[in-house]
Amino acid sequence: MLNTVKTLVLRAAGTNCDRETVYAFEAAGAQASAVHINRFIRGEDNMSKYHILALPGGFSYGDDIAAGRILANEMAYKVADQVRRFVADGKLVIGICNGFQVLMKTGLIAGLDKPGKTGRGLPLQKATVFDNDCGKFECRWVHLKAADNGNCIFTKGMPEIIALPIAHGEGKVMLDSDQTRQSLWDNNQVVYQYVDESGAFGDYPVNPNGSTDHIAGICDPTGRVFGLMPHPERNIRLRHHPQWTSGNIPKVPDGIHIFKNAVKFAKKHL
Repeated sequence: MLNTVKTLVLRAAGTNCDRETVYAFEAAGAQASAVHINRFIRGEDNMSKYHILALPGGFSYGDDIAAGRILANEMAYKVADQVRRFVADGKLVIGICNGFQVLMKTGLIAGLDKPGKTGRGLPLQKATVFDNDCGKFECRWVHLKAADNGNCIFTKGMPEIIALPIAHGEGKVMLDSDQTRQSLWDNNQVVYQYVDESGAFGDYPVNPNGSTDHIAGICDPTGRVFGLMPHPERNIRLRHHPQWTSGNIPKVPDGIHIFKNAVKFAKKHL
């Protein structure tokens, strides 16, 4: 069993949630470091020395082309060997907000089982995260309902309905075909869906971005690569919740479970 779980919080220009993500993993018992991707591109560091890879929120490279596209390209073309080995070794990957957008564009969540014919060494992209249907940036708290899968390492034993904040302008999950959509459900890859406080589905504002099937979070078929649009690192202390003074919230904040689950799994299996 591992004594120290090393977490890599991968950052780039424009990333702005790396410190919060480091703090969340440290609160969960890991040793976390925020490292710029250029260090891996230049060979000054290597992902193999870490057990968990976290892609935090923010606006990597300003989202100038599309949300997460440039960082995804760097992962796919410049450090693909390291990323591919990291995943093949059964290590854990989480992408939050912009990090989820990056994971989608690398194909690591909803891609094909085998590398694509592009020569980049990562799966072909089968899904994306696009502009919110409402046409504006959404920054507020939402409720999420766990899909009936039990497959995701990060969400084991969590409450059925949780509350987390969102902060995105491009959060609409879109899939390339009905086949990909069916595959996500058949492989138990849908982790969270947007609901109201009672657990019912609804249009905007319940579904804040118009995501297909109200999807807020997806994992790969192994359950070890997980991405979600809401920010669990922003609900790891009681006072993070806007209703903390009411006493009508969970005694253990919803977000911290995700990080503790990852650290617990890594200690036992990696």
